[in-house]
Amino acid sequence: MLNYQNKNNSLQNRFAKYVQIDTQSDPTSPTVPSTEKQKNLGKVLVEELLEMGITDAHLDDFGYVYATIPSNTEKRVPVICFCSHMDTSPDCSGTNVKPIIHANYQGQDLVLPDDHNIVLKMSEHPDLKHQIGNDIFTASGTTLLGADNKAGLAEIMEAASFLMQNPTFKHGTIKILFTPDEEIGRGVDKADLKKLGAEFAYTVDGETLGSIEDETFSADGAVLTIKGVSTHPGFAKDKMESAIKILSDVISSLPSDCLSPESTEAKEGFIHPVTISGSVEQAEARFILRAFDDEQLEANGELLDATVRNIIEDFPNSTYELKITEQYRNMKKVLDEYPQVIAYGIEAIERAGIKPKRQSIRGGTDGSRLSFMGLPCPNIFAGEHAFHGKQEWASVQDMEKAVETIINIAAIWEEKA
Repeated sequence: MLNYQNKNNSLQNRFAKYVQIDTQSDPTSPTVPSTEKQKNLGKVLVEELLEMGITDAHLDDFGYVYATIPSNTEKRVPVICFCSHMDTSPDCSGTNVKPIIHANYQGQDLVLPDDHNIVLKMSEHPDLKHQIGNDIFTASGTTLLGADNKAGLAEIMEAASFLMQNPTFKHGTIKILFTPDEEIGRGVDKADLKKLGAEFAYTVDGETLGSIEDETFSADGAVLTIKGVSTHPGFAKDKMESAIKILSDVISSLPSDCLSPESTEAKEGFIHPVTISGSVEQAEARFILRAFDDEQLEANGELLDATVRNIIEDFPNSTYELKITEQYRNMKKVLDEYPQVIAYGIEAIERAGIKPKRQSIRGGTDGSRLSFMGLPCPNIFAGEHAFHGKQEWASVQDMEKAVETIINIAAIWEEKA
């Protein structure tokens, strides 16, 4: 029988500590990790794991944290891994995060103290309807919170602490993997799966209480470079071909009533410009391409290319280069071959007293790529909401249920072995 208790608010304290460490990743950086500051959190996590008695916890040169909770059963149990990422999104500042707990939430608007224009309203955040009486974490209004994915980190750490302190609670070998750079699509680029030695895994990076996700977008990244013609603007008639204007024409010519994040939902994909920079002579835009179906993803890339070709025909002295690179693929193809991974996750959620919600995610996790690297890996809820922005929030009680679910997963794999 599971007897996990959030003693002395240890879960809240872990989470609040982690979100105050700036770990924002940088898509323009060529290094691994993309920002050295991600290692600052990695070092803290390793220190805490060692204090729990996990003797092999370590941070490698690439910013990955590895650790092992040894088996305490004589059964031959498949080795499972729990994974979360340490970085926060480049889309919103993660510097000087001030976590705030709004205790005993009663449905009111949550006005954030450092910017009164940032207000969380139940009408705009439907999951708040299920949080009456719960304690809600937000930031102060000038940064994101970092629940994506530091809620997952705190939950895995809390579960690890429980397992280390309760040796009579049977489980097989448990691996822990904390990754950098997930938010920029590089989360497992340097993950050493041979060293990890796991057979199945679960990322803890989901949203709504009780959710388990076995399907993600397939994803590509695209870099479009326009080389125009620069000349003195006073003498530019019939000579200048501004790369900035060409690129602007391309972006404005893409569909807005479909194939755009603002106009899509459910299983609909999109073409999304995320950064733009440059000058008259050369300009660059970075895109993310998303679709649940690989053929549709390829078609999205072809549409982007066709749009560029159509626009640049009016600029005979300008050229373009479009580089499309694979980021991750829909993990459902792999997970359908290992139904027990999902089944045990669903049972673990039920044992926590929650109704499971099996669903797709309009995004990706490290599990997408891990699945195709030979480590089948669905995603379970962490209780993070409205991520990548200043209205990000998380529920303490939902996070506690995520801890219970992680512990239950460990127990179920041992029981079924």
